[in-house]
Amino acid sequence: MSRVKDVAILGYGGYVPRYRIKASEIARVWGREDDALPIKEKSVNSIDEDVITMAIEACRYALRRAGIDLRKVGAVNVGSESHPYAVKPTGTVVAEALGIPPTHLSADLEFACKAGTEAMQMIAGLVSSGLIEYGIAVGADTAQGRPSDALEFTAAAGAAAFVLGRSNGDEVAVIEHMVSYVTDTPDFWRRAHERYPRHASRFTGEPAYFHHTVSAVRALLEETGLRVSDIDYFVFHQPNYKFPYAAAKILQIPKEKVDPGVVTNVIGNTYAACSPLGLVRVLDQAKPGQKIVLTSFGSGAGSDSFLIVTKDGLERKRNLAPLLDSLIARAKYIDYARYLRHREKIRTS
Repeated sequence: MSRVKDVAILGYGGYVPRYRIKASEIARVWGREDDALPIKEKSVNSIDEDVITMAIEACRYALRRAGIDLRKVGAVNVGSESHPYAVKPTGTVVAEALGIPPTHLSADLEFACKAGTEAMQMIAGLVSSGLIEYGIAVGADTAQGRPSDALEFTAAAGAAAFVLGRSNGDEVAVIEHMVSYVTDTPDFWRRAHERYPRHASRFTGEPAYFHHTVSAVRALLEETGLRVSDIDYFVFHQPNYKFPYAAAKILQIPKEKVDPGVVTNVIGNTYAACSPLGLVRVLDQAKPGQKIVLTSFGSGAGSDSFLIVTKDGLERKRNLAPLLDSLIARAKYIDYARYLRHREKIRTS
């Protein structure tokens, strides 16, 4: 892909549910050893929370920071692997709840964990082409995981939203370049009418996550002429605590450039919201003029990689909405039985 023309992040927002379950609690139920757990804990949506409600919360924070006229929002795209309805859009509900007029485009996207960055790409294209003035891109999931499966330890809930538009002198950041690297790699899938996804675990690292993530970053750096040393932050998709660091090691990225983006150890893998939430956390602490490389990964398989440069508006807008760390800190822990109820894994009809 070519350099992105005049697309700015005007506002951003993240949302994480209050409830958490410790990985050790899941391990207790299934007789697993604590020292082999992939993360510390994960977020769990409440009984009355789903992708729609979480997306709305993240969008409200993003719009608060953006400070734009809702009548000029031309598109709302929501990427998720767990849309509440098989046949009924999520985006239209989100837009109406936010008060956005009906004269807008809306799309629900599904590309596993890169559906959120896919939404960003599409909104960026609409803004860059001049077809819309503002657009909202959302990644949100109440991730699925079969009881006792490895995914149950990491599959979590959360949402991230970004308001994109043209640069106006008060933007949070600008998107300067984006590339994608996509192949047909059958590492993860869920057929129609099945409740839980399946995974070919031996493909999870290679040739899935590492090949696509590393290839996308290398393509971005090659196209932009930048080196690892030119980048201040790298945000990767975070299916567990180890993979982002392993990808960084392959790319010879110093660990300290990845740390601020790794939120999985306390939130879990929020799928379509995972790397976008990493970007939210970096924006919560970055300084103007810094370069961020955001790289997602979607099983199936593909990666999107973005070059994002922060601007002066970031420091003014940052505190107009809750910081992600403040949402993470309000954790309320539940046991496995209540977790099953929240995730509707116990069915009475």
